Amino acid sequence: QVQMTESGGGSVHSGGSLRLSCAVSGYTYSVFCMGWFRQAPGKEREGVATIDHTGSTSYADSVKGRFTISQDNAKNTLYLQMDSLKHEDTTMYYCAGRFNGGIPATQALGVERYFGYWGQGAQVTVSS
Repeated sequence: QVQMTESGGGSVHSGGSLRLSCAVSGYTYSVFCMGWFRQAPGKEREGVATIDHTGSTSYADSVKGRFTISQDNAKNTLYLQMDSLKHEDTTMYYCAGRFNGGIPATQALGVERYFGYWGQGAQVTVSS
C-alpha cells in the first residue's frame, strides 16, 4: 500500500521561500508520475507541478520560474521548492502519485484522475 506523507508547510513573508517534502512509502514501481496540487477554500484543486520517471517536469504558468519540483529516488521523497512566494500562493498543497504506469509530466499536470495516491496536505501561508 502506497502512502504519501507531506511535511514542510508553514508561514513566510512575501518574497520568501519554503520547501515541501512528500515521503513515499510502499512504492515498488520504476515507472511513475508525481505532482503537486493546491486548493484554496471554495475553489477547485489546481495543478502546480508534475514530474515523471524520465525526469521531465511541467509547471503551471502561475508558478513557472518560481517553483521547482524534484524527487530523490534514494530517499523516496518528492519535493517542491517554492521561491519568491506571493500572497496568492497561500493555500493547502497536496502531493499526488501514480505508480501503475507512466504518464508524461506535461500530460498529467492538473489532471486529478491520473493520480491514485494523495498526501494529507500542507498549509502554506504567505503574508504580504
